[in-house]
Amino acid sequence: MFAIRLATSEDCSQILGIYKPVILETATSFEYDVPTEELFQARMDKIQRQFPWLVCTDHQTVAGYAYAGPHRSRRAYQWSTELSVYMHHQYQRKGIATALYRALIAALTLQGYYTALAGISLPNPASIQFHETLGFSHLGVYENIGFKFGRWHSVGWWQYPLRSYEPTPTDPASIATIEKTSEFSSVLETATNTLNHRK
Repeated sequence: MFAIRLATSEDCSQILGIYKPVILETATSFEYDVPTEELFQARMDKIQRQFPWLVCTDHQTVAGYAYAGPHRSRRAYQWSTELSVYMHHQYQRKGIATALYRALIAALTLQGYYTALAGISLPNPASIQFHETLGFSHLGVYENIGFKFGRWHSVGWWQYPLRSYEPTPTDPASIATIEKTSEFSSVLETATNTLNHRK
């Protein structure tokens, strides 16, 4: 039985276990070194002060996770956010990444964000198809922007509008502000039910 919920500190070790091979074996992440669990927990804590970090669990196993973060630090960017999703290899192609992303997008909309962005290290046709199927539009490419595994890598950018662009936007709420609302509970419940119905 799958469940989609906010990540907790108890999930950190399993989340890092999913992320570790992405760092060591792929250019999907531009990190070189695997962070310690302590450093990774601090990273999670910092992100979760403002943004949702979701996990999908299968009983006690973290099958995948998705989170959002700031696009850039300057204040005028505060209504835009970058999204990421990572899956345990045993749980790929089960619709979990889609369920996590849809729940993440819905949560960010509730918070008051306007634009979701995804950066994809190229080539990655599977990730491109995944994002475009969900409604992301291609913006452009940073050519040869990162160097890893002895060669240069380009990053493509995709964008998803979360709401109509109002002339006087209010600051986005923190995830803590909406965490206890019925609307957010409904987002998680809908994502969980949809995933289990698929299963």
